[in-house]
Amino acid sequence: MGRPKSLLLFDGEPLITHIIRALKPMFAETVIVAASEQELPDLPAILVRDEVAYQGPVGGIYYGLQAAAGKICFVTSCDVLFLNPALIAHLVSQIPNYDVVVPYWEDRFQPLHAVYRRSVLTLLKEQLNRGELRPVYLFDKVKTLKIGEDEIRRFDPEGLSFLNMNTPDDYERALQRWGALKENNPVQCTVELFGVAQLLAKTKIISLTLPEEATLSHLFSALAKQLPILVGRVISPEGDKLVSGCACNVNGVEFVRNPTAKIKAGDKVLILSADAGG
Repeated sequence: MGRPKSLLLFDGEPLITHIIRALKPMFAETVIVAASEQELPDLPAILVRDEVAYQGPVGGIYYGLQAAAGKICFVTSCDVLFLNPALIAHLVSQIPNYDVVVPYWEDRFQPLHAVYRRSVLTLLKEQLNRGELRPVYLFDKVKTLKIGEDEIRRFDPEGLSFLNMNTPDDYERALQRWGALKENNPVQCTVELFGVAQLLAKTKIISLTLPEEATLSHLFSALAKQLPILVGRVISPEGDKLVSGCACNVNGVEFVRNPTAKIKAGDKVLILSADAGG
């Protein structure tokens, strides 16, 4: 790139600022692993430095896990602008029976968009001692869940989560896509599933992009396309409302029954059984 990727500007702010802002609502803490002399803006995150330079992705993952307080960590790189909260939440939700949950996109693992248990620290340290600087060497040694493209596309149809920037041309294309998304002014919202809906979908959180002036009816229709398993059981066969016995709550404040109710950017819509009052 010829300059630090973490400081590339989008809307006048460094890329690292956008990444931290996207992750902040999802996790109790955020850890940044930086090179020993790397300059970064002030950010609401824990900052640690490489103890040994040039140890590649394994070094970054190792030092990040070492500094984290939690037992489970989502790891990402500093040059991914289009993080998808729903995909991240899905990856995290799959970790209970595994040590690593890693997407497999375009015929390769994506170890810098994956979930790791801190319990793999010892193995990562051994890799560093042997000079094995690729994270994939870890995957055969622990219980690893590979998330395939079909599953990824349920949350991120274009795979924008893995669109990183390695050249000035990549940066220009990312700027154009960023501008196009802003120009279209879509409504970004989150759907959280409970009870039967969660059991059927096998996931808890879905991120949706809706048109301007979108209503609950638009939301149900988009959800039906993304999770067709819900049609007939949670969403009506027509795809424009919930079936009897299911209800939706907006932002944990009020239950909304009118399908023409407007959805605002940032809204969180909870879908649950109508008798599950809590």
